Amino acid sequence: MNVFKFGGASVSTPDRVRNVGSILQRYPDGQLLVVISAMGKTTNALEQVVEAFFRGDKDEALRLFEGIKNDHLSMATALGQDDLTYLNDFFTEVEWLLHDKPVRDYDYYYDQVVCVGELLSTAIVSRYLQEAGTENQWIDVRDILRTDNNFRDAQIDWNYTAQKTSEILKPALEQHRVVITQGFIGATDDNESTTLGREGSDYSAAIFANLLGAEAQTIWKDVQGVMNADPKQYEGAEWIRELNYREVIEMAYYGAQVIHPKTIKPLQNKGIPLLVKSFIDPGTEGTTIHNSEVKSLPPIIVYKRQQVLMELATRDFSFVGEGGTAEVYRIFEELKFRPNLTQNGAVSFLCVIDEHPEKVEAFAHRATEHFDVRVTRGLTLLTIRHYNEELVTKLCGDSSVILKQQTPDTLQALLAPKQ
Repeated sequence: MNVFKFGGASVSTPDRVRNVGSILQRYPDGQLLVVISAMGKTTNALEQVVEAFFRGDKDEALRLFEGIKNDHLSMATALGQDDLTYLNDFFTEVEWLLHDKPVRDYDYYYDQVVCVGELLSTAIVSRYLQEAGTENQWIDVRDILRTDNNFRDAQIDWNYTAQKTSEILKPALEQHRVVITQGFIGATDDNESTTLGREGSDYSAAIFANLLGAEAQTIWKDVQGVMNADPKQYEGAEWIRELNYREVIEMAYYGAQVIHPKTIKPLQNKGIPLLVKSFIDPGTEGTTIHNSEVKSLPPIIVYKRQQVLMELATRDFSFVGEGGTAEVYRIFEELKFRPNLTQNGAVSFLCVIDEHPEKVEAFAHRATEHFDVRVTRGLTLLTIRHYNEELVTKLCGDSSVILKQQTPDTLQALLAPKQ
């Protein structure tokens, strides 16, 4: 059996949904678990709904959600579907919440609302495939994938998930051959929806590839395979035919929007190869990721925009290493937040973090109990693996380099626009 993951771009238009059906027809033999993300930019749109709801603007939240509803109804209609009542329960799940007032934290509401994107996309695709002749079963992944209640970055309960995979998924695959389910989402013991972190659909697919003992996992993207840089950010981006697990973990850790950072471990533990292929041209070779050594890789270039530099300094000139560093990491742990780069001085600690406003503010507030805090926003973190100095100079360009770290394999530079 194989696990396929289709991202939002691959189901963003009616023609692309039909293309998914064409790709599945290329694999008429063997079982297929198909994990699908929310359509197009639906997750971004749902995030705006959550933001409006959480600031108390119920009318705006409902107006924004009405637009999302109409987009999905239009998609289903364009795919030839007449009876759309099967989508009503998903709409009601969110609208019921939006008529309430927020009494819990933002991350909780984020997960309850944003999860509907995957539910809608998979339901529409499953119905289309069924009517087009590809028999399949739709399954709500929240009945299988159990997590803790760390909303927006939930951790998997592997034992429970393995049990439900055996009880629900395996029989469904044996009976129907093709099963359609969601990536990115799960549920707690209390049946509250959770998400696994942005781009978490890759990870969902890897969890099931591991538990089902899949022959391979394939991620279908709008490029030929894994590129050495985001083509939208670097015009010289090139396709990489082959990578090993470690290199991909490093790429993901530094922020490459190729594969969710947690995806590789479940695959590596079972020796399951990961294929990255083009849904636009499914006959092309793609990238194969495995456990063997790969030599002569090109430079790997990763940009992370909207970075924040947090500069912490002890007030009494005590060494930051004498308890200060441990305190900083305690704050990170409590906020379920991690730095992208850190650097210690004698009496200072620098950390570069993503611009999540609520977490940045909470971190700064907590840190002021122990340090003087200075915050600089609007920065870019550039990471280059297998770098050379000529490339570093070119990519830093006219920006000011305000922080740099490097090892023989990897260089990171924090860039600010020149004044």
